Amino acid sequence: MHILRYWLLTIPFITPSALAQTYPTKPVRLIVPFAAGGSTDIIGRTVGQKLNELWGQPVVVDNRPGGSTVIGTDAVAKAAPDGHTLLITPAPFTIVPSLIAKLPYDPAKDFEPITLINTTPLVVVVHPGVPAKSVKELIALAKRKPGALNYGSSGSGGSNHLAG
Repeated sequence: MHILRYWLLTIPFITPSALAQTYPTKPVRLIVPFAAGGSTDIIGRTVGQKLNELWGQPVVVDNRPGGSTVIGTDAVAKAAPDGHTLLITPAPFTIVPSLIAKLPYDPAKDFEPITLINTTPLVVVVHPGVPAKSVKELIALAKRKPGALNYGSSGSGGSNHLAG
């Protein structure tokens, strides 16, 4: 079973010494590189609400979907490195660099992980009429009948896209 890992990324600031300083000094923008209503958005809004309560400063969730998360991730990479623009992202952050040759950011150099905030199991389901009772049987069926099976995913670069 594959586990999606959601990371909140930017410069490191959640340390006891940083909390003693006056951070944040203005509203914090939490960019979610997915459309509103999905699981990453729900997690982002939950985290944003808790950070708002903790900091006493607005945390605005800004959905920036598109480009296999590149649009939202690039917005964070180009933001001032002051900790007031954060990114929340699952697996595509680590997968997209192997799928897109020229990214407008460097995932290894332009970001710093802060914390793991969530894990979610990834599940494969099939219609009861599909003659497969395991992933191994499903793969064998797909190999025997190329083009006969279809699947759905949330988009290119996600773990469910690659698992599919």
